[in-house]
Amino acid sequence: MNVLGSRTTTTVNRVPDMGQPTKPLTNSPPVTKSMFQHVKIEHLAAGFSGGVASTLILHPLDLLKIRFAVNDGRNTIPSYAGLGNAVTTIFRQEGIKGLYKGVTPNVWGSGSAWGFYFLFYNSIKAWIQGDNTKKPLGPALHMTAAAEAGILTLMITNPVWVVKTRLCLQFDKPNDPSKSYSGMWDAFRKIYGAEGVRGLYKGFVPGMFGVSHGALQFMTYEEMKTFYNEYRRLPIDAKLETSEYIVFAAFSKLIAAGLTYPYQVIRARLQDQHREYRGTWHCITQTWRYEGTRGFYKGIGPNLLRVVPATIITFLVYENLSSYLVKLNTIP
Repeated sequence: MNVLGSRTTTTVNRVPDMGQPTKPLTNSPPVTKSMFQHVKIEHLAAGFSGGVASTLILHPLDLLKIRFAVNDGRNTIPSYAGLGNAVTTIFRQEGIKGLYKGVTPNVWGSGSAWGFYFLFYNSIKAWIQGDNTKKPLGPALHMTAAAEAGILTLMITNPVWVVKTRLCLQFDKPNDPSKSYSGMWDAFRKIYGAEGVRGLYKGFVPGMFGVSHGALQFMTYEEMKTFYNEYRRLPIDAKLETSEYIVFAAFSKLIAAGLTYPYQVIRARLQDQHREYRGTWHCITQTWRYEGTRGFYKGIGPNLLRVVPATIITFLVYENLSSYLVKLNTIP
């Protein structure tokens, strides 16, 4: 008689050998990472590099945009007949240095703003995707991630934008010594000394509305990349050609800039040391009263001439450098 054949088969729960890897139990809860575990410094470095590169090349156009934006026809700041007249007037009166006033805080501001924006945006996006880069988010989640990244970035960088604006608008020697700045750090010290923390956060409220600018831009950019890769039947995170990055970056920026530009005029006017407004709403009503709709779009010409190539440069540097740094970091 076969004794082994007559035995009843039973399932015995054994303690697994600690030396052997075991599969997780099917009923165990999934392990989720916190937001901070999705942070990759490569995005910060690549974004900072892109922001610095575009600012160094295109700062004069940023200065012109600010000077056009704050000119409401009722103050003593210089008026220009057009873009060409502005360049020649500033060059004649202030020299080549005049076109680069405020470049130091602008380099720090743009570099840190793009760096932090890409860092926060990609961290939030990876957290939503659960580290699955091939999972499409859709327009709503792209806008949510971009808006959250924009708010966090603005909280860090608003003081730098106040300093940059004031240095760009320093075309004469003011009677008040507290509003005469010898450089970036002197401006920080004097603004804080005369106006406190509140002075460094002037324009923060319209800046919050400006978060919609970045949200629209990134949503448009990401959705175009997703649609294009799906059309080519490739993973949505597939790398694109340089020309494709240029087209998507330029188109997304044009849409965002055209729809949200008025907030930049209001923010620049609130940060201008030559005028005082009681708040954001007062600035809006005064602009509308004296200048109408056109007042909210002053400086949009030099702004578009600057932001479109600036965005192209920033995104090209970011996409290529971040891809390189991530690959470099994964090499054992």
